[in-house]
Amino acid sequence: MSATQLATLARTSAPQSALRRFLALDAVVTGANALAYLAFSGPLGRFLEVDSTLLLALGAFLTAYAAGVGLLASRRQPPALGVRAVVEANLAWTAVSLVALALWLTPSTAGAVWTVLQSLTVAGFAALQYMALRAGQGRSD
Repeated sequence: MSATQLATLARTSAPQSALRRFLALDAVVTGANALAYLAFSGPLGRFLEVDSTLLLALGAFLTAYAAGVGLLASRRQPPALGVRAVVEANLAWTAVSLVALALWLTPSTAGAVWTVLQSLTVAGFAALQYMALRAGQGRSD
C-alpha cells in the first residue's frame, strides 16, 4: 500500500494522525467486541457454540486491551514501542484465533465464520498500524 493510499484511507496526510486514527478504530472495535462478550456471553455462546465462560474471559481481557490501545491513540505522538506491541499483539491474536479454530474450538458455522472474520479484521488493523508507524518514521517499504 502506498503512502497516498494510506493517507486516503486515514483521510489525512499526516502520518501521526493516520496512526492515531487506526489505533483509535482498533480500540473502538475491540471495545465493542469486548462489551458484547461481557454483556451477551450466554446468547452469543449458544449462537456461536463457544463456551460462555471463554467469552466472558475474552471480554474482560479485550476490555483492558481496548483501554490500553485507546490510551496509546490519545497520545499526540504514540511511542513506537507501544505501537509495535499493539501490532505484535494483534498478529498474535490472529494466529491464536486461527490455531484455536483448527485445533481446539468446535463452533457452529456462524462461530467459525466469526472467528475467521475477526481474525482478518485484527490482522488488517495490525497491517494499517504498522504501515502508519513506518510512514511516520520516514521509512519506505
